[in-house]
Amino acid sequence: MQRLSFFIVFLIIYSLLDYYVFQAVKVVVSNFSNTGKIVVSIVYWSLTVFSFLALVVFGSVDPTKYHNLRTFLATAVFMNILGKLTAGLFVFADDIVRLGKYAYQGLFQNGVSNPTTDNGISRSEFLSKSALIAGAIPIAAMSYGILSGAYDYRVRRRTITLQNLPKAFDGIRIAQLSDIHSGSFYNKTAVKGGIDLLNAEKPDLFLFTGDLVNNESKEVKDYLSIFSKVEASAGKFSILGNHDYGDYKAWGSQQAKKKNLEQLVQSHKDMGWDILLNEHRYVEVDGERLAIMGVENWGARGFAKYGNLDETAKNVEADTKVLLSHDPSHWDAQIRPNHSDIDLTLSGHTHGFQFGVEIGNFRWSPSQYLYKQWADLYTEGNQHLYVNRGFGFLGYPGRVGILPEITILELKRV
Repeated sequence: MQRLSFFIVFLIIYSLLDYYVFQAVKVVVSNFSNTGKIVVSIVYWSLTVFSFLALVVFGSVDPTKYHNLRTFLATAVFMNILGKLTAGLFVFADDIVRLGKYAYQGLFQNGVSNPTTDNGISRSEFLSKSALIAGAIPIAAMSYGILSGAYDYRVRRRTITLQNLPKAFDGIRIAQLSDIHSGSFYNKTAVKGGIDLLNAEKPDLFLFTGDLVNNESKEVKDYLSIFSKVEASAGKFSILGNHDYGDYKAWGSQQAKKKNLEQLVQSHKDMGWDILLNEHRYVEVDGERLAIMGVENWGARGFAKYGNLDETAKNVEADTKVLLSHDPSHWDAQIRPNHSDIDLTLSGHTHGFQFGVEIGNFRWSPSQYLYKQWADLYTEGNQHLYVNRGFGFLGYPGRVGILPEITILELKRV
């Protein structure tokens, strides 16, 4: 009953918004033929009908079987609403202008009309056209992000100088992936292409920093054969992210949730990834050690705190220590204040919000208002943090500006 009431209220509000924006459409097509006006009206209101039907289907189908369908339907509705809200702001601006004119005419011109024009275009027509253009921009951008951005993998290379790096590891190349979210994929060929890009870099180490799935271990089943082909001569290590624990799904029992996590951990092992659960491993070359430490998820802002950094770092004896920690908030909260001997931390989690602008050294995303460290390399003293932008996507099935990432880090001695 509550869902039905919500749907009815949404239907009314959305219909009013549609009717409001349609006023701009009528102005723009005022010089069209009658047939043209009818065609435009049918197309416009068909989008409204589609949105209502999409919401009905979204609420009716099994989310475990039709995850991608639900995602695309929700995205389509969101794009439609966002576009019309944007257009509605311009229509509202036009109403404010018209109200001002009416008030001016009533007070100073005794009601005589004297419309303002811009280069022969009435102000109302100008704002109406602007409204439709503005409304089309977010729809076009998000559509492009789905068609082009979702699998547009970028290899990002950084060189990090470490004071304590043993000579045997000078020049070691680390490949990092994060936030695969395999349950969101809809193009297996493209995913394989991403792994081919990684392997072409011929990394020495492969490190994965969490969120292999969205909720359930079975999501990765169809991709095990692809991710198991990751090549790294010195080892492949991984950790869990906040989504991997199944915390965002209603389970029939705690036993079912526990079994799901066990199956996910086994999937890491089946792919040849050495999963670290608040523990560490050593990579040894010529008698020298590099410690790879993996802490379970530790998140700020209400995210689960399964990680135990003290346990992870216990009895670690190595000149250089690399920590895998999914959430970059961990760096300022515990890693830097309490473990100054951790040279390099690798994280993910933010996805760079899957939206933003990166031009040269300029970088902006809404993610930066939630996370102090949200993408790329950060350095404080002798400690470094790299935040991967994510290999996959969640929610919105695309990326705009912040593209999926394969990180290649080269460690150098001072």
